[in-house]
Amino acid sequence: MIIGVIDYGMGNLFSVEQALKRLNCEVVVSSDVQQLAATDALILPGVGAFPDAMKRLAETGLDQFIREQVDAKKPLLGICLGMQLLFEESEEVAPTKGFGFFKGSISKFSGVSESGEKYRVPHMGWNTLEFQTIPSWLENKELPESKYVYFVHSFYGANIDREQLVASADYFGVEVPGVVQSGSVCGMQFHPEKSGEFGVFLLQQWLNGVEVLAC
Repeated sequence: MIIGVIDYGMGNLFSVEQALKRLNCEVVVSSDVQQLAATDALILPGVGAFPDAMKRLAETGLDQFIREQVDAKKPLLGICLGMQLLFEESEEVAPTKGFGFFKGSISKFSGVSESGEKYRVPHMGWNTLEFQTIPSWLENKELPESKYVYFVHSFYGANIDREQLVASADYFGVEVPGVVQSGSVCGMQFHPEKSGEFGVFLLQQWLNGVEVLAC
């Protein structure tokens, strides 16, 4: 199975690549659409600001390529900023349109809870996922008891479609979408490759789902 990691100059590519290799995947890290098109599934990582990322994708033509691949039902996984780019829009820096595969907008944590308690932004560290639905790649799988994953982000998906929400984490009363799914498109706000055993479990199960589709 070949996994393509989309290189548009704004992702922590090494950690994702190494995690995939440890899970016995052949990995192609590239910005070349022909190389990426020959893979079984795509991963869109991301570190940085939403507008910069969308600009880079547009400049390289990768935005149109991603849309074409999703239209063709190729599995796509967005990680961290890569997940946020899959929503309709973001308020980060300046209002910017995203891919719109998921309903909702990317908003900044206010830093103050409804009770008036101040909290730290970014949301950084370990938090527990609560599952709302089970996607096909997790069906008939026994979830580990410990569901901690590692987050580092100042913006989150708000006003989402509840039917697209797989799992969320609570951060001072804010429901933070942790895993979202719509058709062949999945997003993980946390870093699965940095989230210990449970993160690796989720990444492995997603890959298993890809392999089933590829057969």
